[in-house]
Amino acid sequence: MADFKGIADQFVGFYYQTFDADRNGLAGLYRDHSMLTFEDSPCQGTAAILEKLTSLPFQKVVHRVATLDAQPASENGSILVMVTGALMVDDQPQPMNYSQTFQLQPDGQGSYFVFNDIFRLVYPAQ
Repeated sequence: MADFKGIADQFVGFYYQTFDADRNGLAGLYRDHSMLTFEDSPCQGTAAILEKLTSLPFQKVVHRVATLDAQPASENGSILVMVTGALMVDDQPQPMNYSQTFQLQPDGQGSYFVFNDIFRLVYPAQ
């Protein structure tokens, strides 16, 4: 079994560093059959996902990861990754809590791509 926790740690570090610096750089992590659900908005395919991520209504963002959990997700080597953390957006003083889940699939070249990506802001229970 591959080092799924190490792969997840490396992926999450790269993903958020790239997201925070230049969201266009995330294109290589998705494929045409990848799917993103961002809040209530699903989209499929690299172009649609990149369009969604680059059109988000903020200029600056910093992800602060609080927790990262990973599990093997199938016999083919896929990995399920769940992240919680906080976002600092533009110049807003208050961070926003989030949860994001990725399913990483091996691409046959020793690397992985994002097959599924689910992102949610976490609001206090009412």
